[in-house]
Amino acid sequence: MTGKDVPGLEAARDSIPPGTRINITFLAGEDTATRLAAARAVKRLGFVPVPHISARRLPSRPALEEFLAALEADGTAGNVFVVGGDPARPEGPYEDALAVLRTGPLRRHGVRHVGIAGYPEGHPGIAERTLWTALTDKAAALGAHRFTGDVITQFGFDADPVLTWLEALRAREVHLPVRIGVPGPAGVRRLLGYATRFGVGTSASVARKYGFSLTHLMGTAGPDRFLHALAEGYDPARHGTVKVHFYTFGGLRATAEWVARFRQEGTAAATGP
Repeated sequence: MTGKDVPGLEAARDSIPPGTRINITFLAGEDTATRLAAARAVKRLGFVPVPHISARRLPSRPALEEFLAALEADGTAGNVFVVGGDPARPEGPYEDALAVLRTGPLRRHGVRHVGIAGYPEGHPGIAERTLWTALTDKAAALGAHRFTGDVITQFGFDADPVLTWLEALRAREVHLPVRIGVPGPAGVRRLLGYATRFGVGTSASVARKYGFSLTHLMGTAGPDRFLHALAEGYDPARHGTVKVHFYTFGGLRATAEWVARFRQEGTAAATGP
């Protein structure tokens, strides 16, 4: 969710299981007060707030300290997600997420669990070798500073590269739980817009596999086929601990209600008539 999505979260609360982890973005157009208010709302509604820290958007070391201190005072600092962020040039002293992880303020202000980013289909602005080095270095930093953690991946429409990437991750001795990014149900045009922005593959064959057409953009697509393909290809011995992380492109309530229906259908299929 963004800082401005509190009303949407309140509307969706009955469809979301208590204790669900809800990430709070670090958007350039939102101020610290908005982000803190969102984290408090997530906690108040019975969920686990996961505030984002965008390294290259931090203007100074005191700005990081102040944000963490405010989270700590609100009781919302236990879980964070640390990411490099969009700016091509850092706005302050932190070049990337690793630079934040290696500083002391996280643990001093009560952070215990840290999420880091993974990119099964690569990143449009970062070389693959650099991505792997960054990920393994960040995983090592979590261990060195005694944080628990997980990897949250970019979303995608094809389960095959995700499963291949998971094997490559485990081969590099990174055994953190991985939360696979899954796009919640949304309009096809919107999904393609986000995919273009983040470098996610959208070939005609991938689109068909996911369940939409590149020539008919007015409909809505959900991740049913993607999740079934992920489950069919998943092998705990090769892929390790895997969960899912929903990107709510179609809205919090629409995503939560879709997840609830998907769960019910899965339970009904498992138990039979």
